[in-house]
Amino acid sequence: MAAPRLLLVEDDPALAELLEFRFRNEGYQVQVTPDGDEALLLAAEEAPDLVVLDWMIEGTSGIEVCRRLRKTKATAHVPILMLTARGAEDDKIRGLETGADDYLTKPFSPRELLARVGAILRRIRPALAGEMLTVGDLTLDAAAHKVTRRGQVVALGPTEFRLLRHFMEHPGRVFSRNQLLDAVWGNESEIELRTVDVHIRRLRKGIEVEGAPDPVRTVRSAGYALEAV
Repeated sequence: MAAPRLLLVEDDPALAELLEFRFRNEGYQVQVTPDGDEALLLAAEEAPDLVVLDWMIEGTSGIEVCRRLRKTKATAHVPILMLTARGAEDDKIRGLETGADDYLTKPFSPRELLARVGAILRRIRPALAGEMLTVGDLTLDAAAHKVTRRGQVVALGPTEFRLLRHFMEHPGRVFSRNQLLDAVWGNESEIELRTVDVHIRRLRKGIEVEGAPDPVRTVRSAGYALEAV
């Protein structure tokens, strides 16, 4: 299997050099830039397997880079892990709502970052093993990492893709937020229940098709389920 390609967007030269060294030692192919505009160009030239993105960078801000990557078809599926000195819960939620899949607050241990990146890639790559799932008017092609609804391709981020796949493997079953955290995020620390609600909203928006009902059902005091519609 080819080495994962990682785009590191960090404007602290010492930290960028340290992280590049650590990732290369772990077998990653690494591109590094301190600039948000250059990051968007690099991602457009060849979509990376994962982006490690600082919030406060030169040029276009990290949060805007995240938003644009999510809106671009070629990079909509690429996992994004945000680095920032911002630790407030509202900032974390804003980052997640913009499209980030994970969030690490500075200062952090390079080992923890490596572990987070590895965990994200382990979750993503098994989904490429080759499997077709259909529930109602939704079809998920795991091999192509593609979701269609009523014949239209819909763009989902990697976390929403995993969330939808879990629902489609168990149509009609109601899952609590805790069950979804365990199934989709695994046994990772510092993941809050509100994270599930953020990604449910993003999933609903991603699979929305004009004239089609919402297949994601909210069950009061219980959780969420996917229904065939």
